[in-house]
Amino acid sequence: MKNILALLILLITCSSFSQNDYDLKTSNYYFIRHAEKDKSDSTDRNPHLTDKGLLRAEKWSEVFKNISFDAIYSTDFFRTRETALPSASKNKIELTIYNHKSLKTEKFLKETKGSNVLIVGHSNSTPSFVNSILKKDKYKQIEHNNNGNLYIVTINGTAITDKLLFIN
Repeated sequence: MKNILALLILLITCSSFSQNDYDLKTSNYYFIRHAEKDKSDSTDRNPHLTDKGLLRAEKWSEVFKNISFDAIYSTDFFRTRETALPSASKNKIELTIYNHKSLKTEKFLKETKGSNVLIVGHSNSTPSFVNSILKKDKYKQIEHNNNGNLYIVTINGTAITDKLLFIN
């Protein structure tokens, strides 16, 4: 009788877990704005990073040194690619270029589920992208003299957490 009762309890316990419980994958997203760009030519729509910006890009790769990225996304501008490259090199992965104006958030989340992803964007597109994942208007445009914001969004099942750090 005890064996039957134990078997019945085991069956009930096991049946209470759905397949989704085994499919939970944690996704970690790290969002930064590009480092300091060259502002010497106001007509240049695609400037490179300054020496200070190149140094910051290297420092970002140090900040992320203990994170094994599965993907690194960058918009297709010199300043964003140059910011992302040191981290991509350390992780031995190619940059994935994305268009911040036509990005489909749900598609992006599906494609990166269970991954550690660095996303390098701009003063307006970075908080906007974070807000689209959070499904609320939480973060405002980044001030133009601020290149140190780090937004971290973690998704585990339906639970989404976020935090904003300033790294200078």
